[in-house]
Amino acid sequence: MQYLESDPVRLDEDRENIIVIDQRALPEKLVFLKLNKAEEMYDAIKTLAVRGAPCIGVFAGYCIAILAKSVSGSFNEFRNKMAEYAGYLESARPTAVNLSWALNRQMKLIASMEKDKTDSIREALMEEAVRIHEEDIGLCLSISEYGLSLLHDGDGILTHCNAGALATTRYGTGLGPILLGTKRGMRFHVYSDETRPLLQGIRLSSYELAMAGVDETVICDNMAGLVMKQGRIDAVLVGCDRIAANGDVANKIGTCTVAILAKYYGIPFYVLGPYSTIDTDCASGDDIKIEERGSEEISSLWYERDFSVKGVKYYNPAFDVTDHSLITAIITDKGILRPPFEKAIKEIRGAKK
Repeated sequence: MQYLESDPVRLDEDRENIIVIDQRALPEKLVFLKLNKAEEMYDAIKTLAVRGAPCIGVFAGYCIAILAKSVSGSFNEFRNKMAEYAGYLESARPTAVNLSWALNRQMKLIASMEKDKTDSIREALMEEAVRIHEEDIGLCLSISEYGLSLLHDGDGILTHCNAGALATTRYGTGLGPILLGTKRGMRFHVYSDETRPLLQGIRLSSYELAMAGVDETVICDNMAGLVMKQGRIDAVLVGCDRIAANGDVANKIGTCTVAILAKYYGIPFYVLGPYSTIDTDCASGDDIKIEERGSEEISSLWYERDFSVKGVKYYNPAFDVTDHSLITAIITDKGILRPPFEKAIKEIRGAKK
């Protein structure tokens, strides 16, 4: 895949700017943005120039490191300004836990260096951001390996949204096993949900799969049940933006519908995401804040004219929550978690310690 030579988020050579692939321009154009201001960073997250939970986490780590370069003063002044920046960036997209996870990781680093000079803190933040990025590369490969162990040559696979290299680094999460298996000579037929209203499936997943040489078919979201009934699907692979302590999962809107259909037709439903996506402060999916976005994404974004009817209301949640009872397994970089998920999550946390 051509663009895998450049991760969707990276530093420039001078470490003064963050270079990102503008995912709003795909698949028509491959556009790179150069960012170094808080407002630009916020806008990149909010408008989905940068998207995908792990990718947003990597981006957030770099954001704090770059913004720290422009902050001076006493330690308290420095810490308070960086906390202000972190809160501002976190407000861009509240559902994806990797955003807050990376920001909190950088803020904890600042707090631990109270006795150090500001220059040393800036350097440490940059190294920590690079470390977050490198960790993501490794964990995506690990997730892909675990996921691939559950697939078979010739499988028909349904995907929803985009959880590939654009949403992470290198192989991705939900698409990772497909891309890794294809690289090793395995053959899959992938059915890509278009993923309304932002069309990440047809714009981004289809783009990645085509570049990797994967046999694919794009379908509308409301066709998933039929292709399952016709016996075309052997497994469903999706990414995730937040995993609650009981195994409930927040992911792109429409994921829950796919999970219900898979349960009905007896098809394995696999959720793939890094360990950092597990949020044990969320007891269940009921505790996950769901981001709501503008009505124009439904009514006019992809059309030559606005199809909205005057006075009609729109509801545009960006995510839904899939109940843990619908999930066959959660595949993380630390291993494959199976029901009961609350117990499995506690065990993996204990093993990590």
